[in-house]
Amino acid sequence: MDDQTDRTRKPRADAVRNRERVLEAAKVVFNAGGPEASLEAVAKRAGVGIGTLYRHFPTREDLFEAVYRREVEQLSELAEHLRSAKDPVDALRRWLRSAVEFVATKKGMSAALALTYQSSSELAAFSMDRLTKAIGSLLDRAVEAGQMRGDISPEDLLRALIGMCYMHDQPGWQSSVLRMLDVFVDGLRVQPASKPKARSAKSVRPAVKRKR
Repeated sequence: MDDQTDRTRKPRADAVRNRERVLEAAKVVFNAGGPEASLEAVAKRAGVGIGTLYRHFPTREDLFEAVYRREVEQLSELAEHLRSAKDPVDALRRWLRSAVEFVATKKGMSAALALTYQSSSELAAFSMDRLTKAIGSLLDRAVEAGQMRGDISPEDLLRALIGMCYMHDQPGWQSSVLRMLDVFVDGLRVQPASKPKARSAKSVRPAVKRKR
């Protein structure tokens, strides 16, 4: 087998599985321990040797970026899946709740991701494009169904979500954000027009004839 064939050969199935295990473990470890969490802890949680981790991700930044891209892709796939949900507002709510978990992972890698973003405008463009399209497809469906206001954009929703997440830095912040998120989504619902209440018989005063 020549070198060219060897270089273009598809990764072995076990190598693909190892890579996915590392990414899933890294998501959990970085979420809990932040950007300073050790790569040894990631390898241990994934059940692989540290050498295997470095073969897939030569630097810490490589691993951070791969985790980030994987999360963005999964949110895009989730939006596609939720487009067939019966209740469009509930579908949007479920996507936003999953996005909170994504932001939690991103917060855990914020320092390293900031450096990666500075050196890779492509990464920033990739994430914004995918996330805007994902949330936009669910928002459009809810608006078309007449269940949500039409004067809000996908960018508005993303900014609101990120703002809610970054307002909270204390342990357990996700639970608080999820409660706020429910209130926010409910506030965007189109409320049925309220009909004027019919006056009761008691409230109708009999006409009084004026004396001439």
